[in-house]
Amino acid sequence: MTPELDPCRAQFVLGRIDEILTWERAKEKERDVQFVELGEYLCEVRSRQYWRLEKLSSFEEFLERRFPESRRKAYYLMAIHENLTRIPKPELREVGWSKAVELVKVARRDGDTFDCATWLHKAKGMHKEGFRGEVERHLTGKETEPWEIIYFKLYKSQLPVVEKAIETAALMLGSDKSRGYCLEMICADFLAGANAQSEES
Repeated sequence: MTPELDPCRAQFVLGRIDEILTWERAKEKERDVQFVELGEYLCEVRSRQYWRLEKLSSFEEFLERRFPESRRKAYYLMAIHENLTRIPKPELREVGWSKAVELVKVARRDGDTFDCATWLHKAKGMHKEGFRGEVERHLTGKETEPWEIIYFKLYKSQLPVVEKAIETAALMLGSDKSRGYCLEMICADFLAGANAQSEES
């Protein structure tokens, strides 16, 4: 059922989203401060269909305009708002959005038994990668293998292709798989094709 549109409230929420996104782009390093509010507003836009105020056909179209590089972040922010309701907003801001995303994984898995106080304490006291490993151990019940962070430059024109490939791989392999695993499978598929081609020639 289509909700009744409140133009004043919709205009306010859409304006705040644009303000936060503009502010984020100007101050990328300080973006964590407003991620909680942004996730809350995005959920409201989706549930109340405020995108209709801009004559758009869907929430997906709204996200494509606000998050042209990747809609994944928008869904992460909404998941934080929806799954971490027991954690006060100031404390969520303190841990930052990347750790909050990891907390969402634990909250979804543990459901009503989610020990938010313990996990919040871990999030505050650990570095991002260490906390990610702790979450992985909790979810899988096993130690994670040694890892490395690899840096390489991509031109902005290349980003959509890479993001689309990783998103497609995640759909095929399962959303629980890491981006690193998806990239590994894309590379493995390319190598298999290259080997098959060399055997034919």
